[in-house]
This record gives sequence, structure tokens and C-alpha cells, in this order.
Amino acid sequence: MLHGKLVRLRAPERGDLPTFVRWFNDPEATRFLLRGPPMSLEEEERWYAGLLDRQDPVFCIETHEGKLIGNIGIMHIDWTDRRAEIGVMIGEKDYWSRGFGTDAITLLLKYMFEELNLERVGLFCEESNLRAQRCYLKCGFRIEGKFRHHRFKGGAFTDDIMMSVLRSDWEEMKGE
Repeated sequence: MLHGKLVRLRAPERGDLPTFVRWFNDPEATRFLLRGPPMSLEEEERWYAGLLDRQDPVFCIETHEGKLIGNIGIMHIDWTDRRAEIGVMIGEKDYWSRGFGTDAITLLLKYMFEELNLERVGLFCEESNLRAQRCYLKCGFRIEGKFRHHRFKGGAFTDDIMMSVLRSDWEEMKGE
């Protein structure tokens, strides 16, 4: 378990799946995710069953009081080039814009740079998701460019912003 100022990151448990399904079936909560509703409990159980075979770790985000509020994961780990991507979702809307996502990302970046010894962490963010972009910038990410018509969602193409943080960026932020 990883402990931050506001949250802790822990492994998902089977009992978390109904909460995940509730989040993934909420169009407002999944508005900016690559995958949207609907999702069944059976689909989520298949995903959970495959976690042990996956190389990409997923963590539950919970408050220090034990309230499950989201999840965060590491994807596309490239051990040769020491890079990976992350994805994050705060599913409990009462916890949006209150620093919980920032704390979870900061905690995961510490783990990725200090424990996994990665050099670069990237992500894609829908251009219109300004709340997420502000969060990522606070965590040390920098905008690298735009991927035009990168997603087709809701009957329309949207652009994505590519962002990354390097180990040197992270170390500079830690020193502040």
C-alpha cells in the first residue's frame, strides 16, 4: 500500500467491482475516458480475473478513512526505454476538484520514478478536459503536443493532448 497526504493506493479487491461498475455506468464520470458505459458486472469480473496475468498494475484510490473514490493504473511499461503511461479516474464525484487526484498521481509518480526507476511517464488527455490538465500540470507534467482527431466518442472526433513528466522534472519539483 502506498500512502499520500490525502489518499492511499492499494490493490483492487473483488468487493470493489460493483463500485467500479457503478462508476463506469455513469456517463458524467466516464465522459473523458476511452471506454464509456455500459459495463456489466460480468465484464468487470473478467477484467479482475485477468489482473494477475497483466503486466500493468492497477491501484484503488481510497481516502485515509477507507472510502474508495477512484482508481489509477500504469500502462504500456517499456522496461528497455524506462517509460510508461498512466490513467486515472476519480469515480466519486463528491471528491472531484478537491486534490485527491493530484495526491494519487503524485504518489504514483513517486513510486514510478523512485521504485520502478522509470525515466518518463506520459498520458493522453482529451483537449476539453481542462480540470484534468490543471491537475497534471500541478503534478509536473508538461504538454508535448496535440493528437488531432485521436478519439471518436459521442458521434464526434476529439483531439487529445499528450503530456509527460521526466525524472528530472520530478526531481526538480521535489526540491521545491
